[in-house]
Amino acid sequence: MSNKKKTSRFDDLIDVARSRSERDKAEVIQEKATRITKSTDPEFTRTTIYLPKNLHRQLKIVSASLDKQMSDVVIELIEDWLKSRK
Repeated sequence: MSNKKKTSRFDDLIDVARSRSERDKAEVIQEKATRITKSTDPEFTRTTIYLPKNLHRQLKIVSASLDKQMSDVVIELIEDWLKSRK
């Protein structure tokens, strides 16, 4: 006869959930270590601007069609504007 304690289906489910939880924690930790976003990058600062709704909508559409973030388009436009002022 085996000395192994019989486990219930419930115990098996708990074991699966724990192992899945540990696996997911490891993935999140690894992802956080390699991913820097503008909100966490010390080289960026957050600012608020007010745009007319129609202009905002157009910016959003064009940004999406270029597969760019709206902030990246705004940065590019501001940089070009500043260069033209010199």
